Amino acid sequence: MLSININLVWTIINLIILYVLLKKFLIKPVTSIMEQRKALIEGSLENARKREAESEELKKRYEEALKDADGQAEQILEKAKSDAKAQSERMMKEADDQAKKVLENARKAAEKEREDALSGARTEIGELAVLAAKKLLSGGDAGADSRLYDSFIGRAGEDR
Repeated sequence: MLSININLVWTIINLIILYVLLKKFLIKPVTSIMEQRKALIEGSLENARKREAESEELKKRYEEALKDADGQAEQILEKAKSDAKAQSERMMKEADDQAKKVLENARKAAEKEREDALSGARTEIGELAVLAAKKLLSGGDAGADSRLYDSFIGRAGEDR
């Protein structure tokens, strides 16, 4: 059967001593280093998650600020367009008013010139009529009457 040999006992004792020594001097330090490493890695991962969350928050803030800036730019642009349109309409109205005033003044000036011309023509016709009547009453000749008539027609044509 089995015989227990003293060598077997010494081998078992050596193995137990080796196991205790390896556990104390090798396995515990390695396990401790691995635990520290694991804690460091977990800390780094947690730090990375926090930074990622912070960066997402900053990204959201940036996008909101960008949207607000776009909205403000759109409002400023719309206001500038409406101001420009209002100013353009105001300027067009002023120009139209000025054109109406100029046209009215020109119409009044033309009417005044026409009345002055008619008044001058009436005065001239009256003077010519008086002159013709004087000549007729003075008993002038027929050639003089013809010349007087031609002169009257010539002057009347010049006044127009």
